[in-house]
Amino acid sequence: MKKILLSLTLISVAFTGSAQRYLGVSTGNWNALNSMYLNPAYLGGCNEKLAINLFSFNLGVDNNLGTISSLSDISNTTNSDGSNSIFKETGSGKFSMMVPSIEVRGPSILYRINSKHTLALSTRVRVFNEFNNFDRGLYSTINNPSAANPNINFSAQNFNWTAHLWSEVGLSYGGVAFDQGPFKVKVGATFRYLMGAGYMGVKGKNMDISYTSGSDSFRANNTDIEYASNVQSLDNGSSNGLSSSKIFGNSAGGKGFGTDLGAILVYKPNEDKDYTALVSLAITDIGFINYNTSYNASVTGNGYISGSDISKNVKSYDDLRAYALTKGYSVDTGTKATKVYLPTAMVGSIDFHAIKKFYINATFIANMAKDENFGSKYYSQITFTPRWDTKVFSFGLPITYNTLSHNMRLGMGLRLSGFFIGSDDMMANFSSNQYGYNVYVGGMIPIYRKSKSKQEGN
Repeated sequence: MKKILLSLTLISVAFTGSAQRYLGVSTGNWNALNSMYLNPAYLGGCNEKLAINLFSFNLGVDNNLGTISSLSDISNTTNSDGSNSIFKETGSGKFSMMVPSIEVRGPSILYRINSKHTLALSTRVRVFNEFNNFDRGLYSTINNPSAANPNINFSAQNFNWTAHLWSEVGLSYGGVAFDQGPFKVKVGATFRYLMGAGYMGVKGKNMDISYTSGSDSFRANNTDIEYASNVQSLDNGSSNGLSSSKIFGNSAGGKGFGTDLGAILVYKPNEDKDYTALVSLAITDIGFINYNTSYNASVTGNGYISGSDISKNVKSYDDLRAYALTKGYSVDTGTKATKVYLPTAMVGSIDFHAIKKFYINATFIANMAKDENFGSKYYSQITFTPRWDTKVFSFGLPITYNTLSHNMRLGMGLRLSGFFIGSDDMMANFSSNQYGYNVYVGGMIPIYRKSKSKQEGN
């Protein structure tokens, strides 16, 4: 299992790239190509006539295992002995973490057909490496056996880990469905074709662990875990890298479809002024990628496991089966179709126009993904973002309460015309007592519509 964990880390780092919402800029009224990832209905009646996305890049980490000891450690996910070096562990009990999440938004284009209808074509590549409901003792025993306390006994239940890399091509529509008096209703949808490059995952129903420090082995009783991947050889996954052919149109990868659906209510009592309030609700990332040829291994029973033996000998599913059988386990291996689910979430917001060009936005993101599936998820949060927002310049200050670590996060977003930079969680730049970090940067070419009326609330 240690080999599996390290292989995934290498895959994520080799690709070079937790929040992926750009809240400092995407809540604004002049950036619909980013706003549509919160809710595709923002496209309807948007202020752009034409917009071309050049690029954007987002990198984030998040967890409740411990605090970030140093910002520079984010790029060094393991020490030379294989132990994790990002987080200084705090607290007790179960933990979850995302190390890292990466998103690259590629060439995209928005075209406003008329005052009611807008279309957008988008591309994106995403990486998630996520642990959910892991026992701290199990993680420490696997990740850094030399640091474990002697004579550990604990039970790990209902835990999972999924690492996933995939690309997307999306077609989005936003339109005005109702416009009468002070009220306007906009609806939107995005349909994406998903191309899975690769995934690895572990789902564990139970493991009762007994461990003695310094032995590099532990006894795992009542074991019931499932390991699955479309990468048959771990060496291939960790050392051969990921080419563009593997990311886009990989014949051995997975295929699937994803959907975003949303609606927006705009209250605008004065036609010649900005809207007073805007209420948005969407469900994003509905769907999954199906890997027709997925290598699965179910391991049950009792036996001893050596971390060093796994690292040296387990490089394929045949090796895994042979090794587990010699240690007293029952192993059922084979290939079958496996679904890896998207990080489905409900995204809602209320946006108030306070005075002149000053706005206040409240956004909540609620996880809707099921932990028992192979796949990824967002951790629920609520964010307040005061912002100054004009056609040429915007400045946002997202303030977030994160339900994973139960702490406050502070970010900042700057936009100058079509170029933007920011972070939804930037305090790790200044403090060593933070549970996450996020940074994004990007650029696009916007051509805004000409209109005598004020903005329509996109």
